Amino acid sequence: MPGAQTKYTPYWWEAAPLQSEPVRELTPACDIAIIGAGYAGLCAALHLARAGRTVQVFEREKTGFGASSRNGGITSGNLRPGAAALTASYGAERAARITAEGHEARRYLQHFISSEQLDCDFQPVGRFYGAMTRAEYTLLARQADELARETGVTSFAVPRTEVSQHISTDLYMGGSVRMDIGGLHPAKFQAALLRAARAAGVAIHSECRVESVSEGTHKHKVSTERGTVFAREVIVCTNGYTDHADRWLRQRLVPLRSRIIATEVLGSERVKALVPGLKMLTDTRAMTYYFRPSPDGSRLLFGGRDTGLLGDNEVPTRANKRELLRIFPELEGVQISHSWSGYVAMNRNMLPRIFNRGAIHYATGFCGSGVVWAPWLGLKIAEKLLGSAARPSAFDFSPPGLVPTFRGKAWFMPAVFANLGLQDRRALARNQRERSA
Repeated sequence: MPGAQTKYTPYWWEAAPLQSEPVRELTPACDIAIIGAGYAGLCAALHLARAGRTVQVFEREKTGFGASSRNGGITSGNLRPGAAALTASYGAERAARITAEGHEARRYLQHFISSEQLDCDFQPVGRFYGAMTRAEYTLLARQADELARETGVTSFAVPRTEVSQHISTDLYMGGSVRMDIGGLHPAKFQAALLRAARAAGVAIHSECRVESVSEGTHKHKVSTERGTVFAREVIVCTNGYTDHADRWLRQRLVPLRSRIIATEVLGSERVKALVPGLKMLTDTRAMTYYFRPSPDGSRLLFGGRDTGLLGDNEVPTRANKRELLRIFPELEGVQISHSWSGYVAMNRNMLPRIFNRGAIHYATGFCGSGVVWAPWLGLKIAEKLLGSAARPSAFDFSPPGLVPTFRGKAWFMPAVFANLGLQDRRALARNQRERSA
């Protein structure tokens, strides 16, 4: 459980602490102004600057303060709507394009890290997906077979008798593995992007809040706490940290807190005994738990939805530790070294996207899978502005729908979490029956 030595700051900041950018004068006019210096904003800035555009990036906090340095570092690229839901909503052709672009986005991230020589501890180790019930195992097995057959991605079912080859637990009734997913150090990735953007000539203004954006005929006015900039194009990449400066967007993105804990150092041998392949890990529970070895293989990190009160660290830390012990009961007594939370951004369609509102461009709403989607959609929004895309992105949508009565506080989420929790309790009860049968 949390102890006196638990740090309530991200474990990732130990190796890649946040830094303030040197204060510099605002350039009165530029080609592109970007709001938000996370993965999406920096990737868009990098590509635009290399294409010869003058780019200024504005960040309310220190660069990387938000989800870019707080996430779990799993390159999942999940799409929450399944194939049937995508087809029902967008038609078979658009659904196929969305799915195909998801695979392209994962491949792009690996290529981008390699070609740019980004020092971020990227490890293409694959992901194990644990099934809580026999029925869920049957579904995962079928999906793994379809993925391998239709895309060529290495993907396979893991029957219950073989689960221990991937994770040392009795909890799961089977699972699946896909090898196009890996892990990275998110704060190192953020720092590497920052260095690349600086080297490309991007002007980055950290701790410089944008107060408003006003559209003009040829130039748009970006008002900040340090002064005003006029830009030919404006891109917004604020995701779960959108504030009152863009009230329109704030009514369309629902920020949810996610909580991650890190164990004390367990040692590489013990971690490898628990997770033999050192894969990224998740399971079929509705509350969305994700966990992994640290990049150096010395400890475990475990994440899930933070349903506690804002500012309360101890209750959600205990909740995560309880779920960690459900999987690895032998870790009873292990101390938690770090516990922290950060915001992800959901929308009504539950799809990441690029879109326009008038002359303002957006790349945002990554639905909890921003490690893949933020860099990819940063690239796609840059290509759109440059007119250099070979074809339109399948994720170029209309703006996300208004969330009725939402004004920045997700008052309805306790009821949502209660329903998800009920689903998980039922799945756990069935899991216990099936394991004892």
